[in-house]
Amino acid sequence: MYREQNSDGGQRLQLTVGEKNLGSDVPLVMGILNITTDSFYDGGKYRNKKEILAQVEKILVEGASIIDIGAVSTRPGAPEITEKEEWQRLEPTLKMIVTQFPDTIISVDTYRSSVAEKAVHEGAHLINDISGGTFDKRMPATISQLKIPFVMMHIQGTPQNMQLNPRYENVVEEVKAFFIGQLNIFSSFGMTENIILDPGFGFGKTVEHNYQLLRSLRSIKELGYPVMAGLSRKSMINKVLEIKPQDALNGTTALNVIALLNGADILRVHDVKEAMEAIKLVEKYQTSVNRNLNS
Repeated sequence: MYREQNSDGGQRLQLTVGEKNLGSDVPLVMGILNITTDSFYDGGKYRNKKEILAQVEKILVEGASIIDIGAVSTRPGAPEITEKEEWQRLEPTLKMIVTQFPDTIISVDTYRSSVAEKAVHEGAHLINDISGGTFDKRMPATISQLKIPFVMMHIQGTPQNMQLNPRYENVVEEVKAFFIGQLNIFSSFGMTENIILDPGFGFGKTVEHNYQLLRSLRSIKELGYPVMAGLSRKSMINKVLEIKPQDALNGTTALNVIALLNGADILRVHDVKEAMEAIKLVEKYQTSVNRNLNS
């Protein structure tokens, strides 16, 4: 994935995944499809073929460009499951979606290189790794060999302990330093493009850390790669508003707008329709601002 200038001088996103190409002058939406039983918001919600396919269709009709399938819960304190169990959950759903929606760009949310490899062979197009390639040291070489886009997320600790006591001297600079280090590792395997950076909101961060990162997305973009914001219904909303994830749609939209204004290229969300509306309104606002500046 990379940026190029469009005819109006703005930034254009271009995603190349095998024979599929996705270009956009505006930010994209990645719709979340959790097939876990214990995810923090929608765990156990999609339990059979009918429910899964209905949700996929809804995500696509509402405008998502990418569907992100997760078979392992990574909420704080979530128990780790085996690689075998992860693949047993993922394989039938992945095959079903590839068959029913053959033109859909599919991301798989996994930190295991063997699962990533199997998923791509079954039709997945990109890998979304919460560890940025650190939990499985074979991931950089695997992604390079597969020649697919990779979402490199930052996490401090593991899902089992990440929220026990997150600490940073400077969260923005430390997250950037993590990305620089991982980008160098991936580069050593020939992977210098098709990387998307995700600061990992809620993954080993306090509420204050999360808002510092949100305010500083453009600093992360200075590394030269697209940035994804995954803010949907997270505790940085719920703790401030004193609500539950089920009531956090309005707060999610508010933070998505801030992320877009600060340069986010992709929004990863549970609620696609509202994210698409946020993108449309922010694009209208920014077009108006640019016209006034140029007049």
